Amino acid sequence: DFKAELFDPDAWAELFKRSGAKYVVLTSKHHDGYCLWPTKSPYKKNWNSMEVGPKRDLVGDLTQAVRKKGLKMGLYYSIVEWETHPTQRVEAGRYIAKSLMDKYGIPFDKYVDGHLLPQLKELVNEYKPALIFSDGGEWDYDENYWKTKEFLAWLYNHAPNKDEVVVNDRWCKDMGAAHGDYFSSEYQDVENIKENHPWEESRGVGESYGYNRAENLDDYCSSRELIHELIDIVSRGGNLLLNVGPTADGRIPVIMQQRLIDIGRWLDINGEAIYESTPWENSKENEQDFLYFTQKGKSVYAICRKWPKKDLQLKFEEEVENITLIGSSKNINWASKPDEIRIQVPNISPDEMETTFAFVFRIEMRP
Repeated sequence: DFKAELFDPDAWAELFKRSGAKYVVLTSKHHDGYCLWPTKSPYKKNWNSMEVGPKRDLVGDLTQAVRKKGLKMGLYYSIVEWETHPTQRVEAGRYIAKSLMDKYGIPFDKYVDGHLLPQLKELVNEYKPALIFSDGGEWDYDENYWKTKEFLAWLYNHAPNKDEVVVNDRWCKDMGAAHGDYFSSEYQDVENIKENHPWEESRGVGESYGYNRAENLDDYCSSRELIHELIDIVSRGGNLLLNVGPTADGRIPVIMQQRLIDIGRWLDINGEAIYESTPWENSKENEQDFLYFTQKGKSVYAICRKWPKKDLQLKFEEEVENITLIGSSKNINWASKPDEIRIQVPNISPDEMETTFAFVFRIEMRP
């Protein structure tokens, strides 16, 4: 049933650009082993998108479209395939019947050298991804079985994208939150967050990563919820990798498009508080349930998830030059005294604000 006959990579890339995204990550192969590119692996005959279903190179088409829009292109790749590596989930029942595994599975002793490593190098040489999101390798086997260090040594020293590419921390057992250019958590699984190390939170718009036809409206996050999660993640030094699940005919569901466009509109106005920002070192001293902080250069951004009911009183050691409300032309009254500032929240009509969902006060420090 997977034909992707309505897949328009240029439309996808335009949508991602409008969402405010700076990079895109496509699932090139998930745990079922089906490949979205014309792989040369002898074990994927009639199990790739060029030969079965869409009859096109989905990885290549989207990579080209995304780069034309000036965005970085990354690839997700599943280290394991369930018909070959059922992992420890065998005790609870196999995802794929053993009879099918015996018939279609890749021989265990051929998997790494005859399939996994050649495929990874194929993806790198052909598409030169800026990011590789590996998954599943952390479940059972160590770096010696997966030959993780050998591949990464090749990637960093000899690959055509060696000066750009970054990888996550799911390549082998015991690697999570210990090794990797960035650490990856999902659906607020915060154990992989380490202070002062790049990290990324991934989640779907709904409760599933792929398209789930059983999900209804209440299963999807609202635009407000997603923007608030983005703010929370960035205020703690992370990136948000938001998954949208296309339908089998190749379309991104309209409700997901709407969520992305709302995020993009908010970022069009408030993006300076998000892009290239870092956590503010005094955030914890000013912690409130609706208030988050980022910093960039000599500006601190106080991001309010809801309109404040009273003036903001913050512990602030630096001398303040000016305070403005992003998306509003109204003057903001404020006062400072040693180690503290008070921001008077203005009386303002919603029609006078260019933004919704969350509100940002820019606090400019003296040079």
